Amino acid sequence: MPDGASRAHQLADIQRAIGGELVGRADTVISGVSSLEEAGPGDLSYVAADRFVPVALESRAAAFVVSGRIRELNRPQIVVPNPAYAFASLVERFFAIPLAQRGIAEQVVRGTGVTIGPETSIGPFVTLGDRVSLGARVTLFPGVFIGDEAVVGDDTVLYPNVTIMDRCVIGCRVKIHSGTVIGSDGFGYVQHQGRHQKVPQLGTVVIEDDVELGANVTVDRATFGRTVIKRGTKVDNLVQIAHNVSVGEDSILVAQVGIAGSTSLGRSVMVGGQAGVADHIQVGDRVMIAARSGVSRNLEAGQIVAGSPAIPHEVALKAYNLIRHLPELRQQLRDLAHRVQALVSPARRANRTKRSSKRRG
Repeated sequence: MPDGASRAHQLADIQRAIGGELVGRADTVISGVSSLEEAGPGDLSYVAADRFVPVALESRAAAFVVSGRIRELNRPQIVVPNPAYAFASLVERFFAIPLAQRGIAEQVVRGTGVTIGPETSIGPFVTLGDRVSLGARVTLFPGVFIGDEAVVGDDTVLYPNVTIMDRCVIGCRVKIHSGTVIGSDGFGYVQHQGRHQKVPQLGTVVIEDDVELGANVTVDRATFGRTVIKRGTKVDNLVQIAHNVSVGEDSILVAQVGIAGSTSLGRSVMVGGQAGVADHIQVGDRVMIAARSGVSRNLEAGQIVAGSPAIPHEVALKAYNLIRHLPELRQQLRDLAHRVQALVSPARRANRTKRSSKRRG
């Protein structure tokens, strides 16, 4: 834990906050949190699964969050149904470093008709266009640009050098990390006489509540209408979301995913790293797309797919397993072809001899 990130807490206080059963000394003092491997004598750590028990036995942590009591571990434990979730909750509550309230810096460029909510922090060299609306407790780090008539909801955090273009709408409790661009033009052109005529991109982008976007994400504005990322979705670094795309609630897009224009992802979709989804595709709820897949057709709800082009995951596993055996299978086919040829050739010669005998007779 960084210095000054938290004060010490008794284990009983943490247990009351996250629930579960406390096994061991309730007055154990916890001064930080860490992984099993790196934990020190004052740290709290967690055991996500049984395979990590040997690591926990070697750990120096003062106490553990576990899914079931580990009897050979002679240190305090908080037993909860989901240790990873409970640990994330307690870290946020007790040990996360709160954002400093710094007020509004002098070096802010502000257009006309700007509305700023209470308790807002705006760092130096932020640019706010005309008629921008900022909600309560918004934090804008240095270098943020927000275009004309854009809206940013309560408790949203924009990290350094985030760009929000004109008329885009950002919801409440949204986190957008450095270098991300919201509302750049969609990639729309019409070919005419060998040249590319740009199609004006007149739409906007809506980022709903509780979304988090990683660093260097790009979300293009719609040609007409809206590009939408719905409530609770989490997007990793370096993801491209094209114009008129709709991403459903509580979805996950991992690094370097590309979603082409006018594609719709349902609720709770998971897309693995470097996967690509073609334009005008409909992806149903709870679909899982494996890393580096290429999706070129609609996917029904609940499907799990892999490969390029993407096929059902269980089929893909069998196909990938065969790939490493292809050289030996090729040789086997050659051997079989030679054997068949060896069997067929005498029969052919015998047939030719019989036909010749009949003609002479």
